[in-house]
Amino acid sequence: MNYIQQAYKSNYSAWKYLLPMIGFLGLVLLNSVALSYLDVDVEEMMREEIERKGANRFFFENLIIFVLFLSSLFIWVKFVHRQSITSLTTSRNKIDWGRVFFAFTLWGSVTIAMTLTAYYITPEDFVWNFNFDKFIILTMISVLLLPVQTSFEEYFFRGYMMQGLGVMVKNKWFPLIFTSVVFGLMHMANPEVDKLGPVIMVYYIGTGLFLGITTLMDEGLELALGFHAANNLITALLVTADWTAFQTDSILRDVSEPSAGYDILIPVLIVFPIVLFIFSKKYGWKNWSEKLFGKISKPVDVN
Repeated sequence: MNYIQQAYKSNYSAWKYLLPMIGFLGLVLLNSVALSYLDVDVEEMMREEIERKGANRFFFENLIIFVLFLSSLFIWVKFVHRQSITSLTTSRNKIDWGRVFFAFTLWGSVTIAMTLTAYYITPEDFVWNFNFDKFIILTMISVLLLPVQTSFEEYFFRGYMMQGLGVMVKNKWFPLIFTSVVFGLMHMANPEVDKLGPVIMVYYIGTGLFLGITTLMDEGLELALGFHAANNLITALLVTADWTAFQTDSILRDVSEPSAGYDILIPVLIVFPIVLFIFSKKYGWKNWSEKLFGKISKPVDVN
């Protein structure tokens, strides 16, 4: 039984999937419309809040809501769908934590290497921002809450939506494309979009597509969970900027003038395919066409 077919292990009904999808995506859309209608300068608002509360408190307040989101999703899946969290996570008999840690280590190492390379090539673009007391607090907040935030996004988009839409439309390509586009559009309110323009959506949607392909090819969320956690955790601790969604007391601060260049396309067109290649070799991925574009049918051994 493949990953999307795990949904058939639940008390399946279309409305049970559509209600949380419409609810959460409606909340995101309402927030974006409100910010646009009220003509709110998100960057300026964040700056004022950080000056008033401090970066760590502001960061904590923005992340704590994801504890509610993730726990609510798990409760809905467990008691409404009557589906196990394991089958929402993977097609394997149990969650493979080795995969989670491998993806985390791999992408964490790549992120650190790329940041150090950028620092070496253009040191004038960075300032040393390290403050031991603030950094310790940041580390605790990040380790405790960032994996919750990234896990919610993976469980909701690559897990819940992927499985729910897959059994509705009876194929794999539609949920792959749909969840990737919606995942990208969810970031429309980020200050990066104002600074870099709509071209940054290529990166966001491309990241969603990469994580979706990873999930379908590996028949589980484990690699996507590890990758996403590493991406946000290492970024929050290592380097942030005044115009990004994460503004933390990180080790480095990027003070360069933001611009949309090849650095947006390189991860999507070069780095992500290399990571997919590494994953495919390590875990023996085969039958790419079937796993990404195949049909979904109800298994004969499921009532």
